[in-house]
Amino acid sequence: MADILFLAHRVPFPPNRGDKIRSANLLKKLAEIAPVHVGCFAENDEDRAGADTLAKLAASHRIVNRTKPLVLAGAQAVMANAPVSLTAFHSVRLAQWVHETLSSEDIGTIVIFSGQMGQYVPDDFAGRVVIDLCDVDSAKFEGYADAGQRVWLNSREGRLLAREEERLSRRADATILISDNEAELFASRLRFPSMANVQVIGNGIDAASFDPETVIAHDELLGGPGPQLVFTGQMDYPPNEQAVLWAIDEFLPRLHEQFTGSELHIVGRNPTKALLAHKERPGLTIWGEVPDVRPFIAGATCVVAPLMIARGVQNKVLEAMAMARPVLLTPQAATGIAAKDGHHWLVADADAEAMCARISDLVSDPAIAHRLGSSARQFVLDHHAWGAMLAPLENLVRGDVGEARNAA
Repeated sequence: MADILFLAHRVPFPPNRGDKIRSANLLKKLAEIAPVHVGCFAENDEDRAGADTLAKLAASHRIVNRTKPLVLAGAQAVMANAPVSLTAFHSVRLAQWVHETLSSEDIGTIVIFSGQMGQYVPDDFAGRVVIDLCDVDSAKFEGYADAGQRVWLNSREGRLLAREEERLSRRADATILISDNEAELFASRLRFPSMANVQVIGNGIDAASFDPETVIAHDELLGGPGPQLVFTGQMDYPPNEQAVLWAIDEFLPRLHEQFTGSELHIVGRNPTKALLAHKERPGLTIWGEVPDVRPFIAGATCVVAPLMIARGVQNKVLEAMAMARPVLLTPQAATGIAAKDGHHWLVADADAEAMCARISDLVSDPAIAHRLGSSARQFVLDHHAWGAMLAPLENLVRGDVGEARNAA
């Protein structure tokens, strides 16, 4: 078949955070289908270091440094009556490269990763367009506003992104969401849902990498006098920050009352000032960026994910399940994964008493923790292998649209 143009809002390598894990695996699959030309942005040295890996997969590529200040992007967005998310990722250099690539290469399909990149699809492109939105960004910003966070700005962003999502759904031959829940939400927000071909491709997991038999638990989590709880994630991502601040203020005090020597470990890059302000708090360790998150997961009594705003499928949850660790999470964090409460994981609302009660079950009976962990890993092996998740992609790219495999 003809070549593929793949446009992503961030260099997919190294695949060390949720969006990059998904885009890296999408790119690898696309490269099996046809030659791929890749255009993307780099935000830091780590992204730029991924250029060598990208070059090995791509027939050609262009990485543009994203240096536009947020204040400038905001001003441009107001003048253009556009979402800040789009102006922040607008680049004349990348647009020119896209034009040159479409002119010089036999591009049959454009695959877009993340809605910010849909602006680069020319109106006159006659080939196929496949857009992986992952989740419903407009709903996420509305959720921020509903939670009282920068209400005017987030309400505006949600409203304008919803308009862009509607446009993209009509422009695309297929629009991909990460779960049935996200697909249903997306379709429910469209004015003309019949004009959109909405498909589901779920997140997968590298179960061989996240294998408890090959990972040694971190020393500082072993042999503690109380339960060792672990939260992982990009810590400047607002839903993660919100969840951890709640855990520090509400959950941690109750945990210490019930379990002497308990510890909450926050593992992930870029902890915010609001989080670091608590770094001296007893029973709390903020690790920041670590070389490998797996030893922390391996040493956890329980991995916790008390998210109150969550879109799509949480990679942090799949990773903990693959490592055969008990996972305690809110209903929001459980969205898009068809595991069963009490069998594959433990679900509780963001309520300190309720969560401590579920932790108590694990501590009082280690057999429960072992059973949950074993069932969790088997669930991931059965339902979340990347190969199975990405099986529908070739049909979408080629135009032979069959039934998409759900993340669940």
